[in-house]
Amino acid sequence: MELRDLPSVDDLAKASDDPLSVDVAREVLARAREEIRAGTEPGELTERLHQRLRDVRTPMLRGVLNATGILVHTNLGRAPLAAAATERLADVARGYSNLEFDLDSGARGSRQDHVAAILRRLTGAEAAIVVNNNAAGMLLALAALAEGREVLVSRGELIEIGDGFRIPDVLARSGAQLVEVGTTNRTSAADYERAAGAETALVLRVHQSNFRVVGFSARPNLGELAKVAARLGVPLLDDLGSGALVDIPDEPTVRDALAGGADLVCFSGDKLLGGPQAGVVAGRADLVERLRRHPLHRALRIDKLGLAALEGTLLLYLDPARALREIPVLRMLHEEPSAVRARAERLATSVGGEVEATVARVGGGALPLTELPSFACAVEESLAASLRLSEPPVVGIVRDGRLLLDCRTLADGEVDLVARVVLACR
Repeated sequence: MELRDLPSVDDLAKASDDPLSVDVAREVLARAREEIRAGTEPGELTERLHQRLRDVRTPMLRGVLNATGILVHTNLGRAPLAAAATERLADVARGYSNLEFDLDSGARGSRQDHVAAILRRLTGAEAAIVVNNNAAGMLLALAALAEGREVLVSRGELIEIGDGFRIPDVLARSGAQLVEVGTTNRTSAADYERAAGAETALVLRVHQSNFRVVGFSARPNLGELAKVAARLGVPLLDDLGSGALVDIPDEPTVRDALAGGADLVCFSGDKLLGGPQAGVVAGRADLVERLRRHPLHRALRIDKLGLAALEGTLLLYLDPARALREIPVLRMLHEEPSAVRARAERLATSVGGEVEATVARVGGGALPLTELPSFACAVEESLAASLRLSEPPVVGIVRDGRLLLDCRTLADGEVDLVARVVLACR
């Protein structure tokens, strides 16, 4: 084919009655001209037009079946929501809501009121505020409490929290001045006191949620650091990262952190809590009020859909046994290996795969040393790409020349669907 053989935009667009056909015809013809100039044949343009129209109208953000064995998979959207949370979300999304309207008085209300009471009940905090993620929560707290002044933080806690975001950068953007304390592997309570000065406004403690320092290491416990902050007359902010509301080995709970002496704690909604993306700051009422009144609060506040999903998740925690059953992250974290193996055997039987013992991980910057005994269905490595491009997409782990479909992160109701997708891709 030569350039003069190409149809006009209008002629090609007539092949479809889609309102986007003219725009897409231009794209198809532009691409065809490039290919002809490069010495290649552009192929059937009408079919290319129809395929491109299908592509344009296919949502980019799609549900994925997670067979990686990583419970809180950052690239796959972190924590899946409980059914109760998605129901609350849908109820609020389908119409109007009392987001900032007080139904009792008929006057303007605050979106923070919808979850403040339940957060106080679950954590023991005097007050709480919710923003759109944990980094935003820390940014708001630092800006409200320490802008233009100094924040003491251990060198061993100057961590990167994912995708290149680092604690020192967050501090700098807040307007606070970082004062590094101690060394990478060893920091004492006395180091904080020696570093303090007239401009010290805050002591920051960052939980080692996504790493551990082992060997010749030491750092003060929360109680010791709380005493230092009290002697200095400044608040202690404890960044917990993951945000556990129930007892999980090797992970502090929000209630314990506040009871242990933290004046404020900040944590994520979509990690171990098992809710939507959100950042919660809880603690002393006077400090939370300073955050609420800061100009950054409006820019960082949570939206109505996230708030609805968070409320739906938090309500489950009023019955801890129900939370363990119905919040997917907690269920996967505590599920017996025998139940995981039964799913793997069921899947292997359906697709002709093999059951393989493996290890699942929490992920999402939480519990980095925790290994969860798990079982996967092993199939051909060549299926990895086609499964990712299937409907729905299935994402597994390629290891030792095979594709492992880890069944700790697959729910019972997803096994048959995964089996159908695997069989369709062969």
